Amino acid sequence: MNKNLIRRTALIAAAGAASLVLAACGSNDDASAGHDGHGSSPSASASAAASQGKHNAADVAFAQGMIPHHRQAVEMADLAPGRAESAEVKKLASDIKEAQDPEIETLSGWLTSWGKVVPAEGAMDHSMHDMGSMGGMMTAEDMDSLKKASGKAFDTAFMEMMIKHHEGAVEMAKTEKTDGFFPGAKKMADAIITSQTAEISRMNGLLGKN
Repeated sequence: MNKNLIRRTALIAAAGAASLVLAACGSNDDASAGHDGHGSSPSASASAAASQGKHNAADVAFAQGMIPHHRQAVEMADLAPGRAESAEVKKLASDIKEAQDPEIETLSGWLTSWGKVVPAEGAMDHSMHDMGSMGGMMTAEDMDSLKKASGKAFDTAFMEMMIKHHEGAVEMAKTEKTDGFFPGAKKMADAIITSQTAEISRMNGLLGKN
């Protein structure tokens, strides 16, 4: 009996020791997880977020709205070389195209990486009717009118339309800055606000000369 009791006591002690070891391991894992949460893990999380393109619905809306918006601005700018009279208007149109073409590619790349739909080229007119006047988009009639203009009349119509267009883009960019999450999109929104506000001032100045 005494031997059995001693053996039983030894087994209980061994089991207790094993439990302590397991508990210690568990607490070490928890502690390391906690340290990782404030140390190495954030960089891992950042890498994961970057690879996954962490974003929210506002970022998607910004990209899907800005692509057709930029495409129309480029379409308008493409009319200037053959129709504008003012060298300043031609230069402005060239600057707009040079800035917005690469942004279209970047926005399209984001949407593709997020598994979201990139607006089709031909869908621009229909989709922008749904967006309403907030986007500052030109109607099909506006675009037809611009395509038929030339000389000084084109210069004036182009700038008046592009001012409205830019104002819409600035508002869209401000919404992204407020509601968006993706750092790249927020940075682009900043750039759009800065550059297009400056171009609005530039066009207002040119209109004052006409």
